Amino acid sequence: MDMTVEPQVENKIEPKMLFKARVMKVSLAGAVLDIGIGKPALLHVSQIVAPEDTQNKKVDEILKVDDEIEVWVKKITRRDGEQRIEMTMIKPLDMEWREIKVGETVKGKVVRLEKFGAFVEIGAERPGLVHISEMAHGYVKVPSDVVKEGDEIEAQIIDVNRRKKQIKLSMKAIQPEPEKEVEEKTVTNSAPVYSAPSGAPKRERKPGRKPRKSFEEDNSALLESINETTEPEPTSMELAMRAAMEKAKDRKQKQETRKSKASSAEQEEILARTLENKVQTN
Repeated sequence: MDMTVEPQVENKIEPKMLFKARVMKVSLAGAVLDIGIGKPALLHVSQIVAPEDTQNKKVDEILKVDDEIEVWVKKITRRDGEQRIEMTMIKPLDMEWREIKVGETVKGKVVRLEKFGAFVEIGAERPGLVHISEMAHGYVKVPSDVVKEGDEIEAQIIDVNRRKKQIKLSMKAIQPEPEKEVEEKTVTNSAPVYSAPSGAPKRERKPGRKPRKSFEEDNSALLESINETTEPEPTSMELAMRAAMEKAKDRKQKQETRKSKASSAEQEEILARTLENKVQTN
């Protein structure tokens, strides 16, 4: 059998592609498959799925030569210039964790509703969650007001936690934002204008009478005169200086009083000695 592969066919093979394969050879390590491209593909024992009623997991009891099976391309590698195609009987996920990117829009099916949101199957290992706050721009009372189980929806991936294996989705992220309604309110400040009935005599204004001033105009001159005559309030520094000067003045007065008293006492003493000496002399 000619196993030469045409370059244009070989280049079209990509991971996750589905093939109908024929078992060419079986061994303890796995099986060699013919996937119809003129080049054999390898199926490792770890990628073989045994029927549920199979008790013995030996490869030769699960697969037989010329058996036809469904397999997917697991990966394609090159070694020593030759291409090696590895297959798997385990159906691959539509989206691997490394392929899930924030900001990407995906399609999915609602598989479960909860009070806090809806779980959507998007082909990943775990369903994504559309929280109730991400279902619409407006208020949503319960998720069933927006979606039902089995509904096909579109959503945007807004967060991925690979460690916890959580995918957060948003439906409102791909919905147009509602236009804000602007209420135009007309405010009329003008008072109704009184017009005299036709034919009524016009009231003449007496000459020399000046129009009455408004409250602000009547009091503006008074306010200005008050501002001019009123002394500015002293600052705290000025008050402190005044207090210090008053204390210094009091100290000075006390010192002068003490000096005056001392001088008077001294004069009285001199006068007393003088009188005493005068009496002794007589």
